[in-house]
Amino acid sequence: MDHYYDIAFTAPVRQLQEAKGSRSRPPQEVGDASTPQRLGPAEIEHITARDSLYLSTIGETGWPYVQHRGGAAGFVKVLDESTIGWLERNGNRQYIGTGNITADDRVALIMVDYANRQRLKLFGRATYHPQATPELITATGEEKMRSDGAITIEVAGYSWNCSKYITPRFATDQIHTLLAPYQERIADLETGLDAANQELQRLRHTDDHVPDR
Repeated sequence: MDHYYDIAFTAPVRQLQEAKGSRSRPPQEVGDASTPQRLGPAEIEHITARDSLYLSTIGETGWPYVQHRGGAAGFVKVLDESTIGWLERNGNRQYIGTGNITADDRVALIMVDYANRQRLKLFGRATYHPQATPELITATGEEKMRSDGAITIEVAGYSWNCSKYITPRFATDQIHTLLAPYQERIADLETGLDAANQELQRLRHTDDHVPDR
């Protein structure tokens, strides 16, 4: 398994980095390229919490093709320290990315956590399974879901990307979670206000029936 930078930092890339005065490889990434770059706890947590990703494949024309994959949070499963996968949903049935994978298994993925401004990039070799694999069916617990096969990816390398230009965005359920304490507080205040108004009305009614002395 190659490291991310061994794949990405080709000779033209390094030449431009040198011309621009940037480092050819961050110091923390220097290591033995023969040592597998396994997914760690942080990567696994990030991957399994995502509800979408961007997948790039390579067509026979040499052009890259980028598409979106999405589902419920956690639709991507980590099958082991170097393998991820998901069940394919029925889409527009063009099969461009899937067809590309059958001819060239090299892929690149970007997984973004917009709320926390974190971005994980991965290189890997993908396999399209026309029938959903038993391990993915077991992992997802979606035996009855209508799938269009499955994709598994042997991770070749990964890198956490700079968060500088990630605009924070929140999913609907995240917004509901964030607003829940405030909504509860508003409900409590409204209940208290209703009780105070009822008491005020009671006191006014009592005063109206008190005889003059």
